[in-house]
Formats: sequence, structure tokens, C-alpha cells
Amino acid sequence: MIQKVIDHYCKALSVLMALCLVLMVVMVFGNVVMRYGFNSGLTLSEELSRWLFVWMTFLGGVVALNERAHLGTDSLISRLPVAGQRLCLGISYVLMLFICWLIFEGALKQTQINWDSTSAVMETSMGYFYASGVVFAVLGAPILVYNLWRLLSGQMPDKDLIGIRENDDMPHGNPHP
Repeated sequence: MIQKVIDHYCKALSVLMALCLVLMVVMVFGNVVMRYGFNSGLTLSEELSRWLFVWMTFLGGVVALNERAHLGTDSLISRLPVAGQRLCLGISYVLMLFICWLIFEGALKQTQINWDSTSAVMETSMGYFYASGVVFAVLGAPILVYNLWRLLSGQMPDKDLIGIRENDDMPHGNPHP
């Protein structure tokens, strides 16, 4: 049930990220054409593209957190017994929740500090720019809490203790015999 809710909002975030990407491509390409073809340009497109990129990055972080798609290494964890793997994963979830709190606290302060400041071109509150970190923390923390709960309650299967997945482009098996 909880995972379905998380999956639905991650799907919505993926659609939002795709829209951000489309807008960025259109604005940057249009600006390049206007500069080289007509010796003019839209100053708004540079700033808005930068904002969309930051928002897209933070939203993508939430989706990657749900899919366990962040980079990692398993050279130590894979050699541990299951109890050690569970302990390390639990510690990593607690540390990630702490980092989420730090991001939330810092981004919230930056949002509040910069709320009355406006951007150079769009003349929009800079608080919206920094709010991307707040949104990341608010949407990412439930994923971490749910996974930590699954781990502590024994609902997480042993195969999910190591989050590293083989890349389809990589040769299978041990490259170093």
C-alpha cells in the first residue's frame, strides 16, 4: 500500500522531470537559433533553464532513491553475512535520513532568507529556487523511513540488502578471476 503511493508520486515526478527537460531543450535550442540566426535572444530562457535543471535534479534524486538507482559499491557489503548486511543497510538508512534532515533544514533556511530576494531576469522570489531542497527532503524521507521499517520488521528480502545491480552493458561474471 505505502509502496504504491510512493510509486505513484515518483511516476508523477518522472512526468514532471520530462516536462522540465522538454522545456529546457526548447528554450536553450530556441535561444541558440535566435542568437545565431537573428542576433537576439531570450534572457529569460537562460535563468529559467537553470532553475528547471536544479528542480529536475532534486526530483530525480527522489525517483532514484525510490528505485535504489544511486551509485554505490558492494565490495565490502557482499562479503558480509546477512546480519552484517542488514546492520550496514540500517546504518545507511539512518545516515541518509540524517542527511535528508540537514538538506531540509539548510534549504528551508535558504528559502526563508531568500524569499524577499528576486532573481535577476524573471524577478521571481529566489525562495522558489531553494525550495527544491525542501521538496527533495520532504519527498525522500518517507521512502527512507518506509525502507528502514521494512528492514527492521523483517519484510525486506535478503536479495534487497545489496542495492547494486548489474548494468546491462557490463559483462556478467567476475571480470577479475
